[in-house]
Amino acid sequence: MADTAAEARKDTLDKDLDKIVYVEEATSFVARGLVAPGLGLLFLALSAVAASLFVFGEPRAVIIIAAAAIGAYMALNIGANDVANNVGPAVGAKALTMGGALAIAAIFETAGALIAGDDVVSTISSGIVDPATIADPNVFIRLMMAALISSALWVNLATWIGAPVSTTHAVVGGVVGSGVAAAGFAAVDWHVMGGIAASWVISPVLGGIVAAAFLAFVKSAIIYQDDKITAARRWVPLLIAIMAGSFAAYLATKGLKNLVDLSGFHIALFGLASFVIVWVLAHFGVRRQSEGMENRNQSLRKLFNIPLIFSAALLSFAHGANDVANAVGPLAAIVHTASDSDVASSVQIPLWVMLIGAAGISIGLILFGPKLIRMVGEQITKLNPMRAFCVALSAAITVIVASWFGLPVSSTHIAVGAVFGVGFFREWYTAKSPRRRRYLERKMERLRVERSANGIEPAEIAAETEDESDGADAPPISREEINRRRLVRRAHVTTIVAAWVTTVPASAILSGLVFLVLNALA
Repeated sequence: MADTAAEARKDTLDKDLDKIVYVEEATSFVARGLVAPGLGLLFLALSAVAASLFVFGEPRAVIIIAAAAIGAYMALNIGANDVANNVGPAVGAKALTMGGALAIAAIFETAGALIAGDDVVSTISSGIVDPATIADPNVFIRLMMAALISSALWVNLATWIGAPVSTTHAVVGGVVGSGVAAAGFAAVDWHVMGGIAASWVISPVLGGIVAAAFLAFVKSAIIYQDDKITAARRWVPLLIAIMAGSFAAYLATKGLKNLVDLSGFHIALFGLASFVIVWVLAHFGVRRQSEGMENRNQSLRKLFNIPLIFSAALLSFAHGANDVANAVGPLAAIVHTASDSDVASSVQIPLWVMLIGAAGISIGLILFGPKLIRMVGEQITKLNPMRAFCVALSAAITVIVASWFGLPVSSTHIAVGAVFGVGFFREWYTAKSPRRRRYLERKMERLRVERSANGIEPAEIAAETEDESDGADAPPISREEINRRRLVRRAHVTTIVAAWVTTVPASAILSGLVFLVLNALA
């Protein structure tokens, strides 16, 4: 009887201990989910403290400190949402781990923002809304504050639901919405807006076309050659050199201008010299790496891993230069207006403002970025290192050209447009390309000759090439099956385009409402 009671007490104790363990595990799980938001709030507080050190004693110090915290909040959201486009292809192609991608992006995003971010910041802070139409500095401050708040809230919402929206769209829409609310439609420089709007349409199309062109070249010149390794030794160094030359010219244009004044000729010469040097070095590097490789596509993918990593770094640098404006452009205008008590057409950007933007983008990427990185890299279309390299190189070149002209284009549009371009080109190439069909016919004939000598049945030969043929010679199939086999997921096309279309009007309306509230409270 005593033993039975003891066993009952033991069972009860075990159950109670199990419940405690379950509670601890649940608490730990919930706590992990609060770490990132907690660290984000800590960054906002530190940004406000840092701003107070530079503006302490000024008449509008409280306004500047509040604006610094909101600008930091916007920078976090840019890192969480927009940076996925830079490293997503490399992660989707398995060339980079998530940790490696986050580290590379954080370093180069920061470098791009600090070295080359000031030109586009000027466009956001003083190029969209004509300062001459808003004489009251307090109204202008509320205008830029409303733009910051509304764009940050919209991007935060988009990140929460998993939509890769354009932070450039959000902040430009915010500036336009609050500008119209403050002084009517005349306050907005519609000529500048027309150029920006045109770039939003052109950039994703251009990104897709350039990416498809690079992929067409890779397929034609390397993948569907009988001797793949020899072709790769000839052309892969050229692709690497194009990337290096573009980056060098961009760095000379944006990063070195504060040290030395270079003419267009010298910039072109610097880019060309970098192209030639890297081409020679890459020629020896690719030849050495390709020694002993089998003549198959899997070997080619290894040759593109390192160039893909470099292209991801290049795109991160360009994104930091271009999209830091979204966080600190309005903040720079607020700081200037609050400090000098005038609305100026030319805005000087303090270093501490740029530091907040650069640090916020990197921290937001690390804390909240993996979700959308996986979406861009894995869920739109299947990427391997060759396709991902074409995406990243196309996006880098397009965003570099845009930033060169001071246009705050959407890196989201460019990068996602490049992914779509690669996917749609693959669909066309799979079904229509005569060169691809001739290559498959030659391969089938070689296999038939080789295998027949070993007594292998024709059915087994056909099965061996089935993966590459993608059903090119299969009988007609139903429309439902065609949709299922499409290489680009149409659901993502619809979702992303809807998000792009919605972002500008939504952020503009929200910004106008926020401005009216701030104006009423003033």
